[in-house]
Amino acid sequence: MSLLKRIEKSGQAPPTPPPTGGPTGPNSPEDLRRRQAPAPPRDAYADLKTRLQQKIVAELDPKLDLSKTDHVRKTIEELFNTLLGLEDIVVARAERLRLFDEILSEILGYGPIQKLLNDDTITEIMVNGPRNVFIERRGKIEKVPVVFESDQHVMRIIDRIVSPLGRRVDEGSPYVDARLPDGSRVNIVIPPLALIGPTITIRKFSRIPFTLEELVKNGTFTSEYVEFVKAAVSGKLNVIISGGTGTGKTTQLNILSSFIPDGERIITIENAAELQLRQEHVITLESRPPNIEGKGEVSMRDLVVNALRMRPDRIIVGEVRSSEALDMLQAMNTGHEGSMSTVHANTPRDALHRLETMVLMSGIELPLKAIREQIASALDVIIQIERMRDGQRRVVAVTEVQGMEGDVLVTQEVFKFENAGMQDGRIMGKLKPTGIRPKFMEKLEAASIFLSPQIFGLDKRFFQ
Repeated sequence: MSLLKRIEKSGQAPPTPPPTGGPTGPNSPEDLRRRQAPAPPRDAYADLKTRLQQKIVAELDPKLDLSKTDHVRKTIEELFNTLLGLEDIVVARAERLRLFDEILSEILGYGPIQKLLNDDTITEIMVNGPRNVFIERRGKIEKVPVVFESDQHVMRIIDRIVSPLGRRVDEGSPYVDARLPDGSRVNIVIPPLALIGPTITIRKFSRIPFTLEELVKNGTFTSEYVEFVKAAVSGKLNVIISGGTGTGKTTQLNILSSFIPDGERIITIENAAELQLRQEHVITLESRPPNIEGKGEVSMRDLVVNALRMRPDRIIVGEVRSSEALDMLQAMNTGHEGSMSTVHANTPRDALHRLETMVLMSGIELPLKAIREQIASALDVIIQIERMRDGQRRVVAVTEVQGMEGDVLVTQEVFKFENAGMQDGRIMGKLKPTGIRPKFMEKLEAASIFLSPQIFGLDKRFFQ
């Protein structure tokens, strides 16, 4: 017999004997009571878990150092065993372990979603109110049998996420971007904006970062592309990574950043710090929302402007969303070559249009031609990423920004993904060179960086 059934059986009241007196009939109090809807069943397992959790929290020393995880876990386990023994309930080993893990997650972790966070195969966790939790695994979304007790339970977990960061979520500030200690990105929206209850969206990062060999094997890109981007980063080309939501722009930016030489001073600017650079000389800046009085906001644009005064060799903007685009382009044009950023767009051409729009959002009245000239002068390469129908994330285009012809920005594809159809539910194809030698090769060669013509699909004999 399961724990739930044993608890419910032990807590059942004896049957109530039928009334021996009093008024009877179709409208008597007893008849009305019988016709009422039955009360919902009492969740005995949840009650036991709540009782034990409350007693354990009450017994724990308030001065206990929670950073000493092993010691805290041992202390909680001892209290759990003692208090469960006092309940006078026989519990199977498997159920006992499950109960302990859930209580431990509630006290030290993030409640019901802790086991999802521990699962390395899951890349996204979506909490849509207390009763609906979805995950993304291998690019596919599925619902999981994980539930919270109530909206208040979700809010407790939200508070545990945002409190260490000095952020707040309430009716005055009902949404926030945050991060977990491992760098995973978190977005939170609560009522009254979220009508279904508090929502949490967590974009997880792999505990062990993807290696270039793994990404080449998975078909994300090719070895020729790796050689190309290594040269582009070492040669200080300005790069924009473009793609839709969840396509892997931040992962790609981390990969490109890993090619930056150790001797350079790098400044990263993000809304929520996600980049995981391995170099020693890295300064990480994070924007700040306004406080409860509406003051103290530090925007992305403020940080980009300030970064120019910090003697950077390279500026990496996690994502360009608004007016900071103008200051980023100016930085790329004023001696900070090799800077990188990401932008939401479906194609390289759309990425250029979005940059134009974001520069206009700065409030500085510039003619469209002047904005395009800034973009043409600043950018060298646009890398387009796409999440395909089979859930795989792939680089689908590498585009050179060549300059201006009249009022039009001129671009040229250097690499393009060729779709070879479906096989076993997976899209087949490969990122291939277009056979065009980009103009920025002159800039790379001036920096003593030479690439084989075969990388671009050219015959080496023509360059001998």
